[in-house]
Amino acid sequence: MILRRASSSDFSAVLALNEESVRFLSPLAPERLVALDREAELHVVMEEAGAVVAFLLALREGATYDSINYQWFAGRYRKFLYVDRVVVSQSRQGGGAGRLLYDHAFAHARATSVPVVTCEYDVDPPNPGSERFHTRFGFREVGRQVVAGGKKSVSLQAAMVPA
Repeated sequence: MILRRASSSDFSAVLALNEESVRFLSPLAPERLVALDREAELHVVMEEAGAVVAFLLALREGATYDSINYQWFAGRYRKFLYVDRVVVSQSRQGGGAGRLLYDHAFAHARATSVPVVTCEYDVDPPNPGSERFHTRFGFREVGRQVVAGGKKSVSLQAAMVPA
C-alpha cells in the first residue's frame, strides 16, 4: 500500500468511500470536500494496485470548519490535530490501512509539535469497531454531545502525542 497526499483526482474515490461508510460519518458533497481539502492539515490516501482504498482528513486549530465537533475541540484546546474522518474501504478493513493512517497522523503531530490528536465516534447508535480502534491509539473520552439534529450522540476523544 502507498500512503500519499490526496489530489483532486482522488476526490471521486474519497467521496465513494465516504458514502460507503456514511452511517458512521456525515455526508460529504463534492464542494464540501474541496473546501475541507483546502483547510486540511492532512488529507492523505492509501492506494493499493492503483485504487484508493482509504483516506484520512484532519484539520488543525484555527480552521474555519463549521463542524460542531471540531468547534467543541477548538473551544477547549489551544493546539490540536482534529481527525475529521478516517475511512477504510469495507473490503480492506482489518488489513492495517487504518493503523497506517493513524500512525501517519500521530507522526505528523509529533513532527509539528502538536500535543494532542482529537476525534469523535458515534456512541448512539454505537460504533464498537471505532471504539476498539481508537482505544488502541490511547484515545480517551473528554466529552459527549448530541449531533445530527438529535439523531446521534458522539464520544469526543483525545489522545496525547507521545514524545
